[in-house]
Formats: sequence, C-alpha cells, structure tokens
Amino acid sequence: MKIIGITGPSGSGKGTAGLLLQKYGIPTIDTDKLYRKILIPPSPCLDELRATFGDSIIRADGTLDRKALAAIVFTDKTKLSLLNSVTHKYILARVKKRIAYRTRRGERAVIVDAPALFESGFDKKCDITITITASRKSRIERIMQRDRLDRAAAERRIDGQPPEEFYTSRADYAISNDGSPEELEAALLSVLRLKGIIT
Repeated sequence: MKIIGITGPSGSGKGTAGLLLQKYGIPTIDTDKLYRKILIPPSPCLDELRATFGDSIIRADGTLDRKALAAIVFTDKTKLSLLNSVTHKYILARVKKRIAYRTRRGERAVIVDAPALFESGFDKKCDITITITASRKSRIERIMQRDRLDRAAAERRIDGQPPEEFYTSRADYAISNDGSPEELEAALLSVLRLKGIIT
C-alpha cells in the first residue's frame, strides 16, 4: 500500500486536498481529527499537556481550551515545538493503527493529512509527500473563516509556523492552491497518475 503524506502551512488547503481525493477511493487519515480524539478526557495526552502548559489551557469541565493553547503556542516557536513533542507520539500511534487497518483491508493507497508531517518525522514512512501551498492573503482569509479569528490572530498563527519554504524544500511535490478546487484536483491527480496510484 502506498502512503501519501499531504502537508502544508495553516490555511493552505491540506484538508481540501484530502477530501478531493476521497472520491477516487483513497481514504484519508486526518491527523487534526485524531488530535481532537486523543484529547477527550480521560486522556494521557491531555494530562501531559496540562503538566507542560499549566491549568490555564483546561476548561472547567476538564476539556482542552484550544484557543488558550493556541494563544500560547502560535506566538512562540519554542512552545510550538514543545506542543509537538508532546502530541506527536500519541498521534503517530493512532496513524500507524489506521494504516495497519487499511493495509489489512487491501487498500491500494491512503492519504495522511498531517500539518506536522516533517516535524514529526512521519514523512520517512511515506511513499510520496505533497505540500499544498497558497498565498499569504488566501491563507489569512481561510484561517479567519475556518477558525473564526480576526485578521491579527490569523497573521500571528501564520507567523508562528515554519515558512512555506520549510515545506516545499522537503516535499516530493509542491502544489499551489490559489486557484479553483478543480485546478487543485487536477494537479493532485497529475501527481498520483505519475506515481501509478490512480489510472
């Protein structure tokens, strides 16, 4: 089975890429969704985050206050690295289980949609890595709409992440997502046909 790692900076359209390819019979493992699942109490990951970042990231009901955590980590690259060092091991364990399940089912390929594909080292397990890119303007607008943030908060999030070159220099392929969904789909299909994953 081929493992396709899709990554890119926040707001680039990684999730859209995964959704577009599902209609071609390629399932997606969304690491953001796995992240949310591993944080449902009781959770060893949540306990470790609390010990690392303090009680201010925990709501009164014991769940993670994602906005409070984001305010801490997206303005400080050292703290973002610390967050990743805590969460990656839990997420990767789940990803490996999902891949094993898909392998047993005889799937020809699986997409791993992972914002921290390179930081986690999971790119080394992938047969192909694709970075989705987009202009800063497009990314800001998408983040504002998706996460209901104001422009300043969206810009801080972008500035707290690695630059686009971090992703493009490490990926096998870089695909721009400044056009239409149809253009993104065509570019993705071109790569997958080239690699013999779809015909």
